Amino acid sequence: MNKEQKTAQIGEIKENFSRMASAVLTDFRGVDVENMTALRDEFRKIGVEYKVIKNKLLGIASKEENFYDALLPYLKEPTAVAWSYDDPAAPAKVVVDFNKKNDKLKIKCAVVDGDVLDAQGVIALSKMPGKNELLATLLATFMEPATGFVRLLQAAPTNFVYLLDARRRQLEE
Repeated sequence: MNKEQKTAQIGEIKENFSRMASAVLTDFRGVDVENMTALRDEFRKIGVEYKVIKNKLLGIASKEENFYDALLPYLKEPTAVAWSYDDPAAPAKVVVDFNKKNDKLKIKCAVVDGDVLDAQGVIALSKMPGKNELLATLLATFMEPATGFVRLLQAAPTNFVYLLDARRRQLEE
């Protein structure tokens, strides 16, 4: 790789770090091609970018970021990075699920909002609700008062019908 290619890749890595919601770093040694392809497919399904990157280039690109010192200890073994631009928990969920089936993939760390999380932090991040789950919960919370109001409006005519039916049965007796 010549100097121009390295400079271009460093620029791309910086761009990814500036746009990301989160990034999960993994050590992929020992993962066979079939499993790596399956992992990449899972990432593609949720819109996560997964690339193998040289540690030196990753270190240079992250130097301008405030998490460089915390990231440096994780840049020793071969590294692949999963960048998510929407949902911070998405790459962590895929990596942790994949790691349960294939223990050869090692979780190094994650970068979320400028903080570096260790492997246990990545596991905790994977257990958090994702963006879609949070949006669904928020929508349900917003809809609850309207739903309750509709039920209240519906209850008055229904109760009136029950009252008339009860009176009819009383008169028939």
